Amino acid sequence: MNSPSERDTYWMLRALELARRGIGLCSPNPAVGCVILDRAGQVIGEGWHEYDLVDHAEIDALREAKTHAGDRLRGGTAYVTLEPCNHTGRTPPCTGALIDAGLARVVAATADPNPNVAGHGAEALRAAGIQTSFGTCQAEARRLNEGFARWSQHKRPFVLMKVAMSLDGRIAPPAGQHPRGEIYWITNEAARAAVQPLRWQADAAMVGVDTVVEDDPLLTDRSGLRRRRPLLRIVLDSALRMPPDAKMVTTAQNDVVIFTVSNDEKRAHELRRRGVRVEVLPAEAGRVPLGKVLDKLGEEGILTLLTETGTRLNTALLSAGLVDRVHLFVSPQIMGSDAVPAFRGMANFVQMPDVEIERYGNDLGLCSLLRDPWPEKAGNRD
Repeated sequence: MNSPSERDTYWMLRALELARRGIGLCSPNPAVGCVILDRAGQVIGEGWHEYDLVDHAEIDALREAKTHAGDRLRGGTAYVTLEPCNHTGRTPPCTGALIDAGLARVVAATADPNPNVAGHGAEALRAAGIQTSFGTCQAEARRLNEGFARWSQHKRPFVLMKVAMSLDGRIAPPAGQHPRGEIYWITNEAARAAVQPLRWQADAAMVGVDTVVEDDPLLTDRSGLRRRRPLLRIVLDSALRMPPDAKMVTTAQNDVVIFTVSNDEKRAHELRRRGVRVEVLPAEAGRVPLGKVLDKLGEEGILTLLTETGTRLNTALLSAGLVDRVHLFVSPQIMGSDAVPAFRGMANFVQMPDVEIERYGNDLGLCSLLRDPWPEKAGNRD
């Protein structure tokens, strides 16, 4: 494939800017942006997708172009961050609308990750005589829709593990050295603020009941940014020990789910009465089965799950190979071997390739993709 031109890169970056406007608003659909130019290279239409507004980014951009440019659409170019669809879902195929508009060229950042869909949109466009290319700003486009890529293939959410820890890998002081119910902040305010965008971009956030008992978190999205549906707050609680006066319970508005293997109907009834959903699953080694939790969340259209768990669940999720991306917030302090470890008894070493590094004052953010959710055959199709 030829390298993208500077012009194509410029307009695809603009399409990505538009796509990001759909974060928090497009799930369970992907975030997609579209820019349409006329034959002279002038912008005549822009659009992005929001689930509740139904129309896809291409249709939104075409509507604007038809309103303001009319016949100037014919022979134009569309830049779209994801391969246009060629199937009927809630809306007709976008490929049909692009063909009917008389465009000469479509530039897509990446193919659709769904193996049943990938490539069919490009085939329809090319069959209609439209020049179609892939790969411009592909990495950026894929990063934007990692959750959709994982879910569309496996019907499970993309798992982003967040851990705040000291330099020696500790996440809490030794037992008895900090009052129960009060959060001990390991990282600084700037690093903690960086967690809120992660919650905003996720459909659900998960903790273990031990974290609830020790820290009593709210686990809410406090970014102040728009979102289509509330952040689903999830607790894994094998023995159903969730305190009825926990902040998550007292603030529940059908946005808190407890996964348990306990058959304690009395406790379950009390929690349900307070607006908490209790899901009882079959036990695996006496614990809540992590794979079945992900299956259940996938059935509910959860694309991205942020985990903010403690030692046991951090270790279990990584050991089971269920973590797609890890984001470590590291504070320059040494807490000692008596403090609570982030991980214990790992079955295998976990390598963090291609680490992205951010600074939050003296704290560091280390982010790495452990499992690429995009299929190989969703690669360049030029």
